[in-house]
Amino acid sequence: MGDKSGFFTRVYEVCRKIPEGRVTSYGAIAKYLGAARSARMVGWAMNSSHDLEDVPAHRVVNRNGVLTGKHHFGGSNAMQQLLEAEGVKVKNLQIIDFDRYFWDPMKELPAEE
Repeated sequence: MGDKSGFFTRVYEVCRKIPEGRVTSYGAIAKYLGAARSARMVGWAMNSSHDLEDVPAHRVVNRNGVLTGKHHFGGSNAMQQLLEAEGVKVKNLQIIDFDRYFWDPMKELPAEE
């Protein structure tokens, strides 16, 4: 994982493909990219993505559907509001019926080269 900026770029490419109204996890992105133990690095990429308008970082949550990245959004409820505007149900900073909204890049995207 020597080239952090290259990894971040690949994370952003996957994130841009998450459909509106769906979410994925840091770990699911890491696994898709062939770096299954790098969920934390995906989180760092999401934290660094807020200057990029076309990266829907609000659609990336932890493996339990908790909005762990919420403090990186402007308002304290901004991440939740963005998800709810897309039809995702959230209560107490956790996605309700997480399996229903979960988007798995391993199933939805072609294999990473």
